[in-house]
Amino acid sequence: MTIVSVTALASLTVVGGSAAASAEGSQQRPERASVTGSAEFRLPYVNDADIRSISFDAHAAPYSKPVPGVPTGLPTDAYGTVKVSHYSAERDTTYTAEGKVDCMTTAPGSATLTAVITKVSAGGPDWVGQRLGFSAHDGRADRPGKPSRDQGPDRVGFSWADGVNSTFDSDGQKEYPVGPCMAPAAFAPVTKGGYRVQHADLPLWPRNPSLPPAR
Repeated sequence: MTIVSVTALASLTVVGGSAAASAEGSQQRPERASVTGSAEFRLPYVNDADIRSISFDAHAAPYSKPVPGVPTGLPTDAYGTVKVSHYSAERDTTYTAEGKVDCMTTAPGSATLTAVITKVSAGGPDWVGQRLGFSAHDGRADRPGKPSRDQGPDRVGFSWADGVNSTFDSDGQKEYPVGPCMAPAAFAPVTKGGYRVQHADLPLWPRNPSLPPAR
């Protein structure tokens, strides 16, 4: 069964004075959001010698992927790659996977994105064709203007993790699909490397006479 969800978007326009405009002019906001970087991380609920890492090279591309019923595409459209690596100390083997980013949303210092897996190394999980969810937290954005020692570490999250996985029911049998941009919070602390989240607000919905007016 395919579950399709429709998200209603609202926009808010704020009109400021010349002083506010001048301040904004000195700190231009990026036109497009992005998530980049590579990091190793630890699972807070597991104590083992495994080495896990996730790399992001994701970029927003609003209204670039038409879908049935929405010919304009969506404001959350994105492109890029996600790479996952897991060294199993027990098996002395490294498993890898790679996917194409299809959706992304950001806030200052944080991002949620999804990717459809295209490659999995031999012996890895049966992920090809599945959409997986990811989240990233850029610790530098925790406390703007504060010294780096006051800022928390980067973090990462993903939808298939044991103990936080919401894609199976309580019996571990029934699998639920991961929808676009769906992912848990970034629960796993980074131990090496890091992520850079470049936030940009979602752009306004394009004018289209075939679409109902925003409410």
